[in-house]
Amino acid sequence: MSASQPVRRPLGAGQDRPRGRVLNIGEVLSTLSTEFSGISASKIRFLEEKGLVTPQRTAAGYRKYSAHDVERLRFVLALQRDQYLPLKVIKDYLDAIDRGERPEQLPGGLSLTPRVVSDQLAGERSAQARTLSFDELVAESGVGAELARDLVEYGLIGSPDDGYDEHALKVARACAQLQSHGLEPRHLRPFRAAADRELGLVETVVAPVASRRDVASKARAAEMAREISELCLNLHSALVNGQIARMEN
Repeated sequence: MSASQPVRRPLGAGQDRPRGRVLNIGEVLSTLSTEFSGISASKIRFLEEKGLVTPQRTAAGYRKYSAHDVERLRFVLALQRDQYLPLKVIKDYLDAIDRGERPEQLPGGLSLTPRVVSDQLAGERSAQARTLSFDELVAESGVGAELARDLVEYGLIGSPDDGYDEHALKVARACAQLQSHGLEPRHLRPFRAAADRELGLVETVVAPVASRRDVASKARAAEMAREISELCLNLHSALVNGQIARMEN
């Protein structure tokens, strides 16, 4: 892939798959592991659950991956690794390809070029890593100084002495929107407590991997933590939406 041209291959699961030898999940791992350190069967199954790849199944239910499936996995993993793109953004692009469309770029204008980081992308990564002062947080989030101080008081964002990152900015904006529905920071403290409990659960699961000193293990622990966190969010959303659905009956 060049920096100026997006992928034109039909990557969608709905396309005709090339004939030839199919692989089991272990063989897929062996094929991808040299390029993507830390890749695991759980990661591949997670991508399947998210609809990013749909391998064939045998009568006994075993997954069988075609060369096309492996290429699709390689494409998704490379964009995650090199451009830090959310799975939803990648899936939306692939869904468009599946429908026969020819999108020029991903949302936000990012190019589809794993391992080629544009100046624009580098600038966005720099922005993600920046530290904001309290006044900058107030100005960029639009929450107002009083609400921002309440967010600090109730533990939803940290102390001004430590500075604020993009995550704190997102928290502030979300809290401002919730306040418009009558939910004040004091009402939102359970979210902080729930996030801390979830983090503790995630840390417990990944601790055996995170305790290893090699770089690959550290990267794998971080990936595992993201996977588990996303699954926890899916569970939370399903539980809440299930209750909301009952309100309609």
